[in-house]
Amino acid sequence: MYSHRIESLSESMTIAISTLARELQDKGKDVISLSAGEPDFETPQAIKDEAIKAIEDGFTKYTSVAGIPELLKAIQAKLARDNHLEYETKEILVSNGAKHSLFNIFQAIVEEGDEVIIPSPYWVTYPEVVTYCGGKNIFIETCDASGFKMSAAQLKAALTPKTKVLVLTTPSNPTGSVYSRQELEAIAEVLKGTNVWVVSDEMYEKLVYGVEFTSVASISEDMLRRTITVNGLSKSAAMTGWRMGYLATKDKKLIKLMDNLQSQCTSNICSITQKASIPGLDGRIDPEVEKMRQEFERRRNFAVDALNAIKGLSVIKPEGAFYLFVNTKALELDSMQFCKDLLEEEGVAVVPGIGFGMEGYFRLSFATSMEKIEEGIKRIARFCEKRERA
Repeated sequence: MYSHRIESLSESMTIAISTLARELQDKGKDVISLSAGEPDFETPQAIKDEAIKAIEDGFTKYTSVAGIPELLKAIQAKLARDNHLEYETKEILVSNGAKHSLFNIFQAIVEEGDEVIIPSPYWVTYPEVVTYCGGKNIFIETCDASGFKMSAAQLKAALTPKTKVLVLTTPSNPTGSVYSRQELEAIAEVLKGTNVWVVSDEMYEKLVYGVEFTSVASISEDMLRRTITVNGLSKSAAMTGWRMGYLATKDKKLIKLMDNLQSQCTSNICSITQKASIPGLDGRIDPEVEKMRQEFERRRNFAVDALNAIKGLSVIKPEGAFYLFVNTKALELDSMQFCKDLLEEEGVAVVPGIGFGMEGYFRLSFATSMEKIEEGIKRIARFCEKRERA
């Protein structure tokens, strides 16, 4: 009755936990959500002002599928300025968030049986979309000791004649790990002479702490040719609900094919969002982004120390994003049971590691107020203490 493709999809684990937390709140339970990957900051005023102006100017009609010229030029300039990447505007496609960009990419390049290499733990959407497109997920497991980063040797061992795509996420969701330039150069060396695409998700590039961010495609001409860079403004500009993502590739035919696909499903993204996104790319909001980054760093430092002080838990200090991937193996509870019990007993919502492909962990988001982080970790400590006594 239903297509096998649609029945292969699972609900996002992060959305499922957030939904359960809201249901408990609606029943009157005091719930602290440390699960959502959404900045708790307001969208910068310059972006709001541009949106209001677009509405007042009547900019409410269809646009070209790929995006208005002003927005494409702003993305082009941003990629050159921040990432040392030179693209033509016709090598850029704007979509309804990075998820939409990724869906366009995998629909365009993955065929039945193609292998897609994904380091684990991974963002929940990657394997779901690969499966939907008929591809085969090949997971490379990482660990605390490696900073949750795949090595060049692991990649080399995983490559086969069927390998079509490598997915890289830097900074990472859920671990916050950031690949150094040297690590990316080693990965690039392994890929030389292959026909493997690289899908580089760089959504959290503005949120790094004490390290320098390196865009994957900037490593070499070879990597520029094979890499499809995915980014957007949801995290860096606190624009999650505005739905603005984009991708860039030197393959103009691929852009045209994805433009065709998008024209048949969503067409252009919201015209108002397009106008409003320009200040998020041209440097006008940089001071506000930096303030947000500094506050995230302050929260990270507190949360890492507080969690490592809890018997049975451990966490490495991430170099980017706004997540902690917390090791619970000493408690001998599977991650789903841990998170379910924690939510029901203490009213704290975090996401089980199994949703990201790794058992024995949970993901905690520090994209919320320090007050909520402090109270949430206090409740987690109480929960773990009860488990230790049991």
